[in-house]
Amino acid sequence: MPELPEVETVRRGLQGLLEGELIEGVDVRETRLRYPVDARRLRRELPGRRVKSLGRRAKYLLILLEEDGSREEAFLVIHLGMSGRIYFSEPGETPQLHTHVIFSISGDRELHFCDPRRFGLVDLVPAALLEEDKRFSSLGVEPLSDECSAEYFFERSRKLRQPVKNFLMDGRRVVGVGNIYASETLFLAGVHPQRAAGRVSLKSWERITAVVKEVLTEAIRQGGTTLKDFQGPDGTAGYFQVLLRVYGRGGEECPECSSIIRRKVLSGRSTFYCPRCQR
Repeated sequence: MPELPEVETVRRGLQGLLEGELIEGVDVRETRLRYPVDARRLRRELPGRRVKSLGRRAKYLLILLEEDGSREEAFLVIHLGMSGRIYFSEPGETPQLHTHVIFSISGDRELHFCDPRRFGLVDLVPAALLEEDKRFSSLGVEPLSDECSAEYFFERSRKLRQPVKNFLMDGRRVVGVGNIYASETLFLAGVHPQRAAGRVSLKSWERITAVVKEVLTEAIRQGGTTLKDFQGPDGTAGYFQVLLRVYGRGGEECPECSSIIRRKVLSGRSTFYCPRCQR
């Protein structure tokens, strides 16, 4: 599933190509996504709207549309789901299989939203109501923000028996730290993934906080992680997977101490750790 670094890679890839451009039309080919697409509303509200800016909240891509007459500022909200992709097509290019929404952009260009597993989302939300929207109102802090601190984690983890890895992946506390990045963070911080979050000391939270910011920043710099089918808007794969220390390396030697990396399932997700480095 695309996580924060992958969505941020998409945002940056589209930013210079989409900001200031006009949406001239929309073709909804399939409405049956995880949340049904309101095709009639998109056809009514999108044509003639200019893109003001591109943002991101958690794993949601936020395309801010300028106010236009009686139409107030609104966000075109896109979620890539499990395997979605959004990209500009070449002139005359046949849409890929599983292309569900096509946006016609000024300059005779098309922006395609493709989602084979249909877990994605395409919706329109008034800008003034975004924070009240049920998909955003309960989200935690952005991990790369100043608000995300060791003190923040420490205070919110007290008395919790929940494994620290699950805590890091809980979007109600911090957003976008997916399975891969949580495993890598805890390895580099030297914290066992099954340790109860409430038993993690402030000093350990200081290490975790610093490392998670470093890991996510480097993942963004590398264009995200491509293990199966993630691609950026220009069709290129991410390269962070070549830097993975423990994730997906169960049975291999730890790069630090040569112990054998172990794999364990926590809450249905594969977790990788070094039993020596992460006691």
